[in-house]
Amino acid sequence: MTPSPAEKQIRAGLPMIRFLNGYLPLSISRWMIAQSVARLKLPADISHQTVDVDGVPCHWLIPQNADADQVLLYLHGGGFVLGLTGLHMEMVAQLARRTGVRALMVDYRLAPEHPFPAALDDCVVAYRWLLQQGVAPHNIVIAGDSAGGNLTLTTLMKLRDDGDPLPAAAAALSPVTDFVSKEKRFEETYDPILHPRATRLYNKSYVAGRDPHDPLMSPAFGDWRGLPPLLIHAGEDEVLREDAIAAADAAKAAGVNVRLEIYPRMWHVWQINLALPQAQQSLDDIAQFLAQQKRSTDYID
Repeated sequence: MTPSPAEKQIRAGLPMIRFLNGYLPLSISRWMIAQSVARLKLPADISHQTVDVDGVPCHWLIPQNADADQVLLYLHGGGFVLGLTGLHMEMVAQLARRTGVRALMVDYRLAPEHPFPAALDDCVVAYRWLLQQGVAPHNIVIAGDSAGGNLTLTTLMKLRDDGDPLPAAAAALSPVTDFVSKEKRFEETYDPILHPRATRLYNKSYVAGRDPHDPLMSPAFGDWRGLPPLLIHAGEDEVLREDAIAAADAAKAAGVNVRLEIYPRMWHVWQINLALPQAQQSLDDIAQFLAQQKRSTDYID
């Protein structure tokens, strides 16, 4: 497939993004993200509401004529240290529109001020809050990217271990699944966006001296049995491709219905670049998968 003009243009800017990821102070990155959210203008057919979810700030993105009984719980990325961005909200608005359901985005606590398991705890609180609001578990799907992909998988494991009813399905975009092997992988792979310096900061901030083998931190080491159907997307050029492969292998070995898609030439969480044909293709696939699994659960029920 010949690179599109949009891909060529975006790819040309990746080295600068990578440099900024590695060297921009965290405080400035957070300020820039806050500005992006303040300037955000969503499509006219998507309404935006903020909500306090048992102390966890969240955002509703609601398409016109959305099914009020169904929810996409979305967990954003950002290395566990950066908050919800305007780009994430635009991407999730597209997913909500495609699936025809309300999307609840969790603005979970961030490291290093709030290391593991604060973010995971907030995501679990948000899911249980949906149940308390009367949303049936088979009417909930979970998705997330990067750190949020990690939280998608660990939230499922935490809910299962605690005996909570599980959602219908989940999708993880470029998920972090292994905090143990990152240094070696960066020596072997040049990531177009993720700078090793930034990743070391992210990992240190979230792990905060704990054992990185903890499966609720590194789900690649966890028990995958009993999890709902999973879709995992990763880019061919990103260092986290190996995390995605490891997750898919572990899930398959445990008998989970899992599908892994590796997109040629793509980088970390390319889906936020909505001008990319590959972003639209990925979002279409995710929406179709989640909707299909939801229909399958309805049939079984």
